[in-house]
Amino acid sequence: MASLKEVKNRIGSVKSTRQITSAMKMVASAKLHKAQDRVLSMYPYQQKLNEILVNFMGNDLSVQSPYTEVRPVTKVAVLVFSSNSSLCGAFNLNVVKALERTLDEYRSLKKEDVLIYPVGRKIEETVRKMGYTPQGSYQAMADKPSFTEAYKLAGQLMDEFAAGHVDRVELIYHHFKSMGTQVLTREPFLPIDLNKIRQEVQKNIAENVKDFPTYNQDYIVEPSAEELIVALLPKVLCQKIFTVLQDSNASEHAARTIAMQTATDNANELIQDLTKQYNKGRQQAITNELLDIIGGSMK
Repeated sequence: MASLKEVKNRIGSVKSTRQITSAMKMVASAKLHKAQDRVLSMYPYQQKLNEILVNFMGNDLSVQSPYTEVRPVTKVAVLVFSSNSSLCGAFNLNVVKALERTLDEYRSLKKEDVLIYPVGRKIEETVRKMGYTPQGSYQAMADKPSFTEAYKLAGQLMDEFAAGHVDRVELIYHHFKSMGTQVLTREPFLPIDLNKIRQEVQKNIAENVKDFPTYNQDYIVEPSAEELIVALLPKVLCQKIFTVLQDSNASEHAARTIAMQTATDNANELIQDLTKQYNKGRQQAITNELLDIIGGSMK
């Protein structure tokens, strides 16, 4: 059994750790509130942009765009989002596992035919350990989401796809739903699936029918609806990358807040157990001393 001094030192050590985890939880919570406000204010804009796109798409409308072309996959790009720092639970581990599953699906391709764009230091380090060469470093974007940087990255991916250098672009990130729920998501970015966007918009309207106005589609579009949609697609794609970036950032802070709260609660429980152990040991020591005194006085 540990001595009283060892137990007392351990209690002090756990209390110091609790102060750190509690402070980190408060910092992460403050960052979460700001990130949550940004991402929740971004969703309506993203949804409205998709609505505008769908609103101009008729059932018989044929859209010819370099971003909708479906080709056999001989070269793929994967844009994956993680955090720059740890202490956020299984946030980064889940991203790594999703990336491993994705790479396993493309194991028939050579390594040089799989381009990985890591956003975040943790996933960038993992990509290097896997033997792949990261297609750039985007660590600054993970901490401070920037529309300008997201726009540049989206433009680079769109140019690569339009030029035929890659045949498919996929996204791996955490979708922020609430503080307690971050959904690991893997979805295609290019080629863009207009039918999927239409289904998402229709589902969103069905779930929030009171919040959506009805549109009168009796209007004339110049030069044409097809050209308008083709011009709108790059904006939709750029906005998608920025929304995903905000999603991942908010999810990171939520995961860290929960992880630090759990660590603080565990520290409190451990302090209680150690305090009981210390009190029992101290009581036992006092009892032994009394027995020694009583035994000595009887001799």
